[in-house]
Amino acid sequence: MDIILNPVINVTQIALNIYMWMVLASVILSWLVVFNVINTQNRFIYMLGDFLHKVTEPALSRIRKIMPDLGGIDLSPMVLILAIILVQGILSGLVTPTPHYVR
Repeated sequence: MDIILNPVINVTQIALNIYMWMVLASVILSWLVVFNVINTQNRFIYMLGDFLHKVTEPALSRIRKIMPDLGGIDLSPMVLILAIILVQGILSGLVTPTPHYVR
């Protein structure tokens, strides 16, 4: 059973790690746009921002519905990243180490 479960857990952890980096990139990109460091008139920046928004917004909007309104402060990305880290920790506890055979 561990032969099948360990690779699935490892792939899931990699996918969660990639998603966490996408959330972080979305936050940083939104800050750069708000502070006029980069402009969304640039087609690449617009496409990147649109992609990151479409990927991260479903999870972030669910968290925003639960969290209280804090005015202009949006803590939903931090909550999502902490939830991803929690799930990764739970999954890493499920992985059994592979035995090392001594010759």
